[in-house]
Amino acid sequence: MTTLNPFATDDAFNLVSLTKAINILPNNYGRIRELNLMPGKGVRTRTIMVEEQNGVLNLLPTLPVGAPGTKSKQGKRGVRSFTIPHIPLEDVILPDEYDSIRAFGQENAAQGLATVMTNHLQSNRNKFAITLEHLRMGALKGIILDSDTTVLYNLYTEFNIVQKTVDFVLGTAGTNVPNKIREVLRHIEDNLKGEVMSDVRVLVDESFYDKLVSHTTIKEAYLNWSAAQERIGGDLRKGFRFGGVTFEEYRGTATDYSTGTGVARKFITTDYGIAFPVGTMSTFETLFAPGDFLETVNTLGLELYAKQEPRPFNRGIDLHMQTNPLPICYRPGVLVTVRTSN
Repeated sequence: MTTLNPFATDDAFNLVSLTKAINILPNNYGRIRELNLMPGKGVRTRTIMVEEQNGVLNLLPTLPVGAPGTKSKQGKRGVRSFTIPHIPLEDVILPDEYDSIRAFGQENAAQGLATVMTNHLQSNRNKFAITLEHLRMGALKGIILDSDTTVLYNLYTEFNIVQKTVDFVLGTAGTNVPNKIREVLRHIEDNLKGEVMSDVRVLVDESFYDKLVSHTTIKEAYLNWSAAQERIGGDLRKGFRFGGVTFEEYRGTATDYSTGTGVARKFITTDYGIAFPVGTMSTFETLFAPGDFLETVNTLGLELYAKQEPRPFNRGIDLHMQTNPLPICYRPGVLVTVRTSN
């Protein structure tokens, strides 16, 4: 007798197995993920508290031997709460996708059903991947946006920090670009506040990048660097280092359907970019809350969850997937917006 719900006959299709499957599928998108800038961390609750303690650095005076030491001053402490966004996605597997699945070579029926399920999971994993990249870029710029550009969190406002912007004025031949770069570096160094870094990277859109590498104060250095890169077959847009920072062209885009028609949205707008430190210990993170299932209460959150159940009258299989991520920069003072006004 034919099973009405073939996906219910194998433990491979329960919550634990489907969640494990979708989390090990290839993640094909995301430069910020590739940089491992905001590693993931599971938390047990949907609301998290961030404690801030403004460290006070003092110059210690010399004192006579035996004199009492200088009294240490503690910084002010503040606590802020963040609610982790919930992003669900619904899908359906219709009967004609798995009807009359037969063996092909060494493949059995169970493997055929698994292939149908995997195809859906992979397609939807790609949608979650681009969504997470968009959220991470928002955290990197200090303003986390929803898919329709609604502001979820303005980290500058949350941490009472004035956003730093440096105008490179690349359309003016006389602009001293090295001075602009030093301004970026000094601001980041001043705002590390006990944190460490190994480098400063600047992700910029293609217009900013083209204007930068053709500027009179940069052009000669770029030509020498690009000649060396071409000999080894490197992509000239993936890491031009000058003045102590690494510039990289970033072309992340996604389609927004919130208005009913698809609109391509650039994650970094024209003539803009964002500078940030890399190699930090605890400045960037992506927090994952647990899914809203009975089975996941008080468990550490995972990046993605997947679950399935029969449709009414057994007319297919409903798939439910969700992620609950909050990418965050705990020191938004180290973020510098770069732009060129001409």
